Amino acid sequence: MSDHVSRRDFIRAALAAGTAIPAVGLSPRRQADAAERKSAGEKLNLAIIGVAAKGEDNLNNVASENIAVLCDIDAARLGKAGERFPAAKRYDDYRRVFDHEDLDGVVISTPDHMHAIPTAIALRRGLAVYCEKPLTHTVFEARTIRELTTKHKNITQMGTQIHAGDNYRRTVEMVQGGVIGPVNRVLVWQNAIVPPCQRVAQAEVPPGINYDVWLGPAPYRPFHLSHFHFKWRWWWDFGGGVLADMACHYTDLPFWALGLKSPTSVVCTKAELGDDGADQAGNVLKRENEPPTRMQVDYQYPARGNQPAVHLTWYHGGWKPEGADAYGLNSAVLFEGSEGRILADYGTRKVFMQQGKEARAVEPSIPNSIGHWKEWINAVKTNGPTTCNFEYAGALTEAVLLGNVSHRAGNKTLQWDSAKLEVTNEPSANQYLHTEYRKGWVL
Repeated sequence: MSDHVSRRDFIRAALAAGTAIPAVGLSPRRQADAAERKSAGEKLNLAIIGVAAKGEDNLNNVASENIAVLCDIDAARLGKAGERFPAAKRYDDYRRVFDHEDLDGVVISTPDHMHAIPTAIALRRGLAVYCEKPLTHTVFEARTIRELTTKHKNITQMGTQIHAGDNYRRTVEMVQGGVIGPVNRVLVWQNAIVPPCQRVAQAEVPPGINYDVWLGPAPYRPFHLSHFHFKWRWWWDFGGGVLADMACHYTDLPFWALGLKSPTSVVCTKAELGDDGADQAGNVLKRENEPPTRMQVDYQYPARGNQPAVHLTWYHGGWKPEGADAYGLNSAVLFEGSEGRILADYGTRKVFMQQGKEARAVEPSIPNSIGHWKEWINAVKTNGPTTCNFEYAGALTEAVLLGNVSHRAGNKTLQWDSAKLEVTNEPSANQYLHTEYRKGWVL
């Protein structure tokens, strides 16, 4: 047995200390069987896990299909969604969703720490899955989801909605068309900041909240609004800060344009918690949530075919590369090639050629999207491809999350062996590739 298999088996065994979630068989509508596809005009039976905030947005965008099951740990949010879809079954525990044998797909819009487990169950049942970004909470979970998707041949899509935007597609065409020559440097900056939050010793769980299911595999923390609903993102227990939140959107563009996969090294060059905030009464809040307010992370990607190695740097929280203010964008991606630069954000792109060079026209090669959610729905019905399938999205998620691993390991430079799923030069960093699940929860 290889060291890789032994180490991963050890991790799996450590997670299985509690009562395992019962395994379920494959759905009668297994996604790999094209003969069982619905016709283009027939509606899919979908389950929605997480129905408010981003979940509500996702629900709105798949509402053309048959919404068969709604699930949310918040009774008030679940009731509101149920008023719109009165025929749908309602549950406050995602495990009940999988009692239904007639599902075609599942849309998952939970906090990050609850992405992987319901996704894994759905994949093992052969269901199609749409899951919000980042695909998972940990690097190990991302690799597990990639492997399950390959095994069961599911139709999948991660919720990086900007991937379907026209501007991203035109930018990718320009980079891949060689307008600025071979690209070996990418700078990405994003202006979001982690707000200050305090952990409290104890608070009462509001009526109608299934807090145990909300916590899921995360370590037990007394309930408090400081980490509930959207604020979960700013705690390592439940999220990954701005890097996990936004890098899947912004680094998606260079990942796609340059065909990036796994970095060979990652280092959080610097990180800062920033200033304390204050509550509404003006009382100073001691910042106790862990993800940094500001970060710089450097990724080294190897050469691919005839493309050179790429050094990609991520900045957030107001930090930017030197000279970035001249571009006038608070958040952007800058490609640097041998003949010029391309600057892009969600809706604009500009080309800056070196003196004596001219930007040449590029023939369109990437079709406009029918819509990020519609791509997934159409793919489920036709057994077709999606643009942000879990193989692509899983590799992107792994790379993004390695930046947090480096920071948590003491801002160490990590030499990354993707095949072995292992940091080879700093063994202590491997503990941050995954997290110990709470008793009773397994992947």
